[in-house]
Amino acid sequence: MAGIKEIILSHSEEIKDVVIKLRRHFHRYPELSYAETNTSSFICKWLGDNGIGFISGIAGTGIIATIKGLSGDGKIIGLRAEMDALPINEKNQCEYKSTNPGIMHACGHDGHMAMLMGAALVLNKLKNQFEGTVLLIFQPGEEKSPGGARLIIESGAFNDLKPDMFIAQHHLPELETGKVGYKSGRYMASCDEIYITVTGRGGHAALPGLTTDQVYIASRLVVKLKETMAQQVTVNQIPTVLGIGRIIGDGATNVIPEKVEIAGTFRTFDEKWRSEGIRLVRSVAEEVASETGVNIDVRIAEGYPVLCNDEKLTEMAMIYSEELLGKDRIETFDIRMSSDDFSFYNALAPCLYYRVGIKEKNTPMRKLHTPDFDIDEEGLKTGVANLSWLVYRFITDSVG
Repeated sequence: MAGIKEIILSHSEEIKDVVIKLRRHFHRYPELSYAETNTSSFICKWLGDNGIGFISGIAGTGIIATIKGLSGDGKIIGLRAEMDALPINEKNQCEYKSTNPGIMHACGHDGHMAMLMGAALVLNKLKNQFEGTVLLIFQPGEEKSPGGARLIIESGAFNDLKPDMFIAQHHLPELETGKVGYKSGRYMASCDEIYITVTGRGGHAALPGLTTDQVYIASRLVVKLKETMAQQVTVNQIPTVLGIGRIIGDGATNVIPEKVEIAGTFRTFDEKWRSEGIRLVRSVAEEVASETGVNIDVRIAEGYPVLCNDEKLTEMAMIYSEELLGKDRIETFDIRMSSDDFSFYNALAPCLYYRVGIKEKNTPMRKLHTPDFDIDEEGLKTGVANLSWLVYRFITDSVG
């Protein structure tokens, strides 16, 4: 056991520069959700060059590579990394800055891919030391509904080779480099997209009797939705967010527009309340429409379920990470209102989703989904080593 641990730590250090180079390549050439064509091609070539078999074209650009142990028997563990970037214009001036205007790896998916590829090198080197199979899942479209995880599952990719567990790791800007963090049970919220269109009579703003004021009505609707949801959250005591991020009324100082569009997100931690909350949004919209005499259309784009970490897997993972990194490098977290389509894998097998620190000590935090997001690349080494060690321990331990 100690020998394997030392091999993993040593090899993770040896390939650190390789992993950093991979991460910088992905960062330099980001692609949006479901359009990760060049990213996918690059990964396929890399897998082939390193003698790792794979199937590509899954759910569009997705890839599943396979590392088999000594025999076909034993556990099957699926490891997920996302390939897509965000529609953000990068402000960083680093030499690996995005070359695709308006597109940036601002959520760390470049690092996630690089860490999975690094772990692939480590596990491929150790494949004669374990029985079982490791699936490397390079997934499209995590950032955009319906979610690449859902599409990969619906493609039937796991019909013949169904994992006994899934593992994913994600950068966390507030967590110090060298550390990893866990949360057992419910960890990340469900996420549904809400699109509302208010349509009525437009016209001259100085002649209110001849129009229905769509801007005012949309504002009234937003306030009522927020207040009604807040009341229900107080009663239910379930963490919930109804966030409105966009209101567009294409009028002018003296023009009442015929149409106002509203877009937002609904997030919570209870699937039953999730359904009830969506019905509540529709009910409030119908009420305001009836009161004001306009048409209000509500469209809900179903998003991601609540992400739950299997309690047994999390308990064991924390023990394993402590073996590898030491107790002082293991953190525990509370719930987060952010979402991840990794939650879809919960329907297939027990799941483990944990965090990797990327914040250099005594430096400001660089927040996810911002134009100046970046990482301390030393954290990549921790991610490679921890993921490799977790796989080895789970695949060889009868308890996992």
